[in-house]
Amino acid sequence: MSKANLLDRRQVVSTLLADRKDVVAIGGLGASTNDITAAGDHARNFYLWGGMGGAAMIGLGLALAQPKLPVLVITGDGEMLMGMGSLATIGLQKPANLSIVVLDNEAYGETGGQTSHTSAAADLVGVARACGVTDSRSISTMAEVEAFAKALHDVSAGPRFANVKIGSAGVERILPTRDGTYIVNRIRGDLGFQPI
Repeated sequence: MSKANLLDRRQVVSTLLADRKDVVAIGGLGASTNDITAAGDHARNFYLWGGMGGAAMIGLGLALAQPKLPVLVITGDGEMLMGMGSLATIGLQKPANLSIVVLDNEAYGETGGQTSHTSAAADLVGVARACGVTDSRSISTMAEVEAFAKALHDVSAGPRFANVKIGSAGVERILPTRDGTYIVNRIRGDLGFQPI
């Protein structure tokens, strides 16, 4: 894809969450968490701060525990590469309410912007499909993002996986709280569970 045709990460995330209703959103390590916060802090946002590679598995756990709620993981290519094995478990478990979106700028943003493997041979859509996530696709237009945003509310047709090529331009960091206890208790409370 031409660098001129890359999508804006903040526009992608704000579109995914614009009509979120009861969606639980898990942000992967770093920029994707900032993007979710920029779209609007919400009691059903679950931000990861130190668990690189864990976003998809946390999404799987929430999807299995709350099968009537749409669960959306928004993460980066570096974080997804670190947790690629999670796609095999997701493909096996097949949670119908889970959607995963990878914001792929072909760089490890949290460690200095080194080129990631998705710039060459690594095909995350192919990996997800090979692991049994049959609804796996590349997204390159905002119309496709809008269609995916609507589809994630259908909790009977997943899991879904989308790789979105985004620009690598730096954006302002909009940081949510880093208080893990607060984040966990807030989402537990909103889902009707007692705080821990």
